[in-house]
Amino acid sequence: MTDTLRPVETAVLDSAPTETGNPQTLKRSIGVVGGTLLTLSCVTPASTLFVVVPDLFSSLGTATALTIAIGSLLCVAVAFCYSELGTLIPSAGGEYAMVSTMAGRLAGWLVFVLSLLVVMIVPPVIAIGTADYLSPIVHLNPAMAGAGVMLLATLAGLLDLRANAWITGIFLVLEVIAAALVAVLGFAHSHRGAGSLVSMRVADSGGHTNTVTAMMVVSGLAIALFITQGFSTAVYLSEELENPRRNVARTVLATLAISTVIILVPVVAITMGASDLSALSGGDISSMVTAWSNSAVSTFVSLCVALAIINAGIVMVIQNSRVLFASARDKAWPGPVNNALSRLGRFGSPWVATLLVGVPGAALCFVNLDTLYGVTGVSVTAMYLLVAVAALLSRRGHHRHTPAWRMPLWPAMPILLIAVLAYVLSQQETVYLVWTGGITAVATLYWAFYLRPRRDTRWLVSIPEDAQT
Repeated sequence: MTDTLRPVETAVLDSAPTETGNPQTLKRSIGVVGGTLLTLSCVTPASTLFVVVPDLFSSLGTATALTIAIGSLLCVAVAFCYSELGTLIPSAGGEYAMVSTMAGRLAGWLVFVLSLLVVMIVPPVIAIGTADYLSPIVHLNPAMAGAGVMLLATLAGLLDLRANAWITGIFLVLEVIAAALVAVLGFAHSHRGAGSLVSMRVADSGGHTNTVTAMMVVSGLAIALFITQGFSTAVYLSEELENPRRNVARTVLATLAISTVIILVPVVAITMGASDLSALSGGDISSMVTAWSNSAVSTFVSLCVALAIINAGIVMVIQNSRVLFASARDKAWPGPVNNALSRLGRFGSPWVATLLVGVPGAALCFVNLDTLYGVTGVSVTAMYLLVAVAALLSRRGHHRHTPAWRMPLWPAMPILLIAVLAYVLSQQETVYLVWTGGITAVATLYWAFYLRPRRDTRWLVSIPEDAQT
C-alpha cells in the first residue's frame, strides 16, 4: 500500500522502454478553440439536457436547477484541480497519468479503472436515446439505433483530430440552438416565478406533491456532477493541444463555464414554464416544447438532440481511445496487447484503441445498463475525489517549481473538495457503491498479482518529451 501515496518517477516519453522500440506520440494539432469545441461536444449539453436531466426532474422536481447549480459550483473546484494537474502532466492518460505521478501507481491505476468505467458505459447509454429523438421522422429500434451511432462515431474517430473538431463544432452549434430555443419557450410561457426554483417540491407517480429533502439533493449531486463531467476531456486532449501549459487550463475552465450556462439556463426555464408540477416531474421535455409551440418546432429540437447524441458519441470515442492508447503506451497490459493498442493509423489516431472502444460500445447498446448507469455517478464522484487528493500533493518535490497554471486558494480548495465528495459518496445507493467497490477490488487484484510484481516493466506512466520543458 505504500505505492498509493508514493509519486512515481515519470518517464520522459521518447526515452521510455518498450517492447517494440520507441513509443509513438500524438500530434499537436489543435488550439484552444478546437479543444473547447471537442470538449464541449463531450459534455454534449443538449443530449445531457434531454437524456440525463429528465431523471433529475422525476426525483427532485423544482429542486433540479438548484442541485445542478450546486454541482456546477463543486465542478469549479474540480476544474481548478484538473487545470493545475493537466498543465503539470499533459498526457493523453488524463486522470490516471496525473494521479499516478502525484499520488502513486496504485492510486493512478484505480483512477484509470474508474475512468474506464465511465468512458465505456456512458456513450452507449446516451446513444440508445437517439431513436426517441428521430421518432418524428422515422421509427427505429433503440438498441439498433444506438449501435449504429456507436459504429458511426468509431469511423469518425479514425479520422484526423482537426477534421473531427470541425465536424463536432458544426453539430455543437445545432445543439446550442436547440437548448436556447427550449430556454426561450420556457421563459415565454412561465407559469411560476423564480421562487419556484427553491420551493423543493416534486410530484410522485400518483400526482401527489412531496417535499424534496436536503439529503435527496445531496444524493442527486452525483448525477449533477456527471452532467458537466465532460470538461475533463480537455485533459485527455492535452497531448494534442498546442502550448498545453497555457491552453489546458483555458480549455477546461472555458468549457465548464459555457456548458453550465447552456444546461442550467434551459433547466431554469423548464422549471418555470412547465404547466404544473406533474408535468415537470414527468420530465418529458419534448411534450413541453410541443405545448409551448407546435409539432414542427418540437421536431426541429428533437433532430438537433439526435445530432447532439451523435456528436457526443464521436467525441467520447475519441476521448476513450486516447485513454486506452495511453494505458498501452504506459504498459498496463501484456506486451502484445500494449503493442496493438499503441499503434497509430495514417491519420494519426490510435486506430486499434478506437475500434476497441467503439465496437464493444455498439454491443453494449443491447444490454440493460440501468445499474451500470447508476455506477457511473459513483465512479465520477470517486474519480474526482482521487484527483483532488492528487491536487493536494501537486506542489511537493520538483513539481513545486515546474511552470504550470496554479489554482487559487490552494490547499484549502482540494481539502474542501475531498471532504464534500466523500460525503456525497456516502449518500449514494448501496447497490451502486457495491458494484463500483467490487470492480475496484478486482482491479486491485490485477494490480497486486500482475502490475506490482513487474513494476520495472509495467505501468510506467510517461509524459511527452516536449511537455517536460
